[in-house]
Amino acid sequence: MLHRFAKFVAGCTVLLVLAGSLVTSTDSGLSVPDWPTTYGWNMFTFPPSKWVGGILYEHGHRLIASTVGFLTIILAVWLWKSEPRRWMKWLGAGALGAVIAQGVLGGLTVMFFLPAPISTAHAGLAEIFFCITVAIALFTSPRWISGYGGHVVDDSGLRKFATTTTILVYCQILIGATMRHTGAGLAIPDFPLMFGHLWPTHWDAKIAVHFAHRAGALCVLVSILATATAVFRRTFRGELRRPAALLVLLVAMQITLGALTVLSRRDVWINSFHVVCGALVLTTSLVLTLRTWRAKFAPGPVRLKPDTTETHTTETRTGETDTRAGSVRLPADEHRRLA
Repeated sequence: MLHRFAKFVAGCTVLLVLAGSLVTSTDSGLSVPDWPTTYGWNMFTFPPSKWVGGILYEHGHRLIASTVGFLTIILAVWLWKSEPRRWMKWLGAGALGAVIAQGVLGGLTVMFFLPAPISTAHAGLAEIFFCITVAIALFTSPRWISGYGGHVVDDSGLRKFATTTTILVYCQILIGATMRHTGAGLAIPDFPLMFGHLWPTHWDAKIAVHFAHRAGALCVLVSILATATAVFRRTFRGELRRPAALLVLLVAMQITLGALTVLSRRDVWINSFHVVCGALVLTTSLVLTLRTWRAKFAPGPVRLKPDTTETHTTETRTGETDTRAGSVRLPADEHRRLA
């Protein structure tokens, strides 16, 4: 149940990223000029009849963010109470701290009239929070806990490829966030050429940011293809091959959406799905990376607290008895010693 709830929180975070991207894509960031209230109303009592125009996007974003924050509180408490791995307890606390900081940054963007540095930090922290929720869902999954059947891949080369790719994707997202929040999305108005040439014919700050984002996309594409190639050449394990294949598919979709964003003159929905797809590229790369590091977390299955609410005694083939406490088997001699 904890794993399922963690997946639910991660899924809700995808909706939150979409809602946030729609706020920026529709220029609705100041449609609600006060915070934490909404036109003087308590956020949760603001009349739906007034949810019109940009208010719908901004106020809806706040409500979804509040819901995700509440779910994160539940997740953090649940981890702290029931998770035996101490580092997982602190990861849950980190998720809670990140979502609180994210809410504060969101408020500051309104109070200071959308300054680019704070807005970019707000977007960057949103990606980190999303990564934490995905990591928690992965770490609580039965297959991760079992060590993928005791056959985890221990390949330092794959770890280097995957880790480098994840870092590059996050840096690319930060450049993209800077481009969005500085109004540089159409600084270079054509694609795939730039002002009709392979290289910009003139420069300013916005053109430089936009060009950096395009160059970064090429670097990310090369890194993802190299990582996927390494995975398919070095291992047949499905837990690595599946995210590697998905990563290639997602980056192809992401580049297509990026091109369409320029060609459509920043269509609201294309632009917003471009942001969401970028977040999915990041988290898919993160899952692949963490799975390549699984052998370093523990040599075998994670030892969880046994359920000792009832005991079952059975006969072994040698005629000896052994006892199971929940899902943990105790040998016969160990059982007699404990008795």
